[in-house]
Formats: sequence, structure tokens, C-alpha cells
Amino acid sequence: MKKYNRKEFLSIPNCMGYFRLILIPVFCMLYLRAELSKDYYIAALVLLVSSLTDALDGFVARRFNMITEFGKLLDPVADKLTHAAIAICLMFRYPNMKYLFVLMIIKEGFMAVMGLWNLKHGVKLDGAKWFGKFCTASLFCVMLVLVAYPKIALATANLLIFMEMGIMLLTLILYIPQFYKMRKKWDS
Repeated sequence: MKKYNRKEFLSIPNCMGYFRLILIPVFCMLYLRAELSKDYYIAALVLLVSSLTDALDGFVARRFNMITEFGKLLDPVADKLTHAAIAICLMFRYPNMKYLFVLMIIKEGFMAVMGLWNLKHGVKLDGAKWFGKFCTASLFCVMLVLVAYPKIALATANLLIFMEMGIMLLTLILYIPQFYKMRKKWDS
């Protein structure tokens, strides 16, 4: 197992990742206790800060050559935990969010299992693909809209949820050949 040094743990991009993890319970508390529109706006603002920090940590890591193996693990974990927390909170208001949440678990579970399986054979996915990045961005946008506008019509909310499910399902389907190509590398 790789041993990380203190400098790697305390790099600026990784500290931003820790900050994003701290924002998860802050968001949950704000959202679940929200009563007025301004309360929901504040919860949405926390998500925007988290998202900006996510973009900024990657920029800083690349720009200042602070990319670390631990950061490569921390960043997607912070993303997935943030998205899961938002989805769970939204389930209290939008019942169909549970279907999106289940699909998130299936997609991320598939990605994790296939990634680990290929890694075991010495092959790594060469970064997120454009469709994976698009899926992550669209998921965040849909959830941000649902957080910020709690009075949105249920039909509109459901439309957004089911459209995002379509994007997520398509993304999962597009990743299958990527993992198949990786498997062929360690088969030969």
C-alpha cells in the first residue's frame, strides 16, 4: 500500500477537498431545516461554493504541479459523497429522486468495481471521459435547481430528474466499452 507524506495530505488542492467534505453536513443541515425561500438559497449557495472549490482545486493542482495520488482519490470521493448527500436530502421533497439515487449507486458501483478490477491487472482509466464530466455537471445543475427552487412544479422537477436519469444511463452505457478496451489490454 502506498504511503502518503504529510506534504501530500496538506497540499492546497487537498485542503480544498477536505473543505468540500466539511460542507456536506453544513448543506444537509441547512437544506433539511429550511423553511423560507432564503433558507433554500443559502443551502444552494453552499453547493455553489463546494462546486467552485471543486473546480479550483483541480486548476490549482494542475497549474502549480500539486497533483497527488491522494488528491486523485480524494476529489472523486468528495464529488460522490456530495452528490449522494444532495440526492438523499432531495428525496424528502421529490419522491422520484430515489430512482435517480439508485441509478447513481449502480453507475458509481459499476465504475468502482470495474476500475478496481482493471487496476488489479495494472490498467487504469485514463481520466474521466467527456461524457462522464458532462453527466457530473448536469447532475449538479439539476440538483442545484431543485435545491434553490423548492416551489418548482412537481411535473417540472420530475422531468428534470428523469432527464438526468437518461443522461446517467447513457453515460454508464458509454463507459462499458471503455472498460472493455481496458480489459483487452490486460488480456493480451
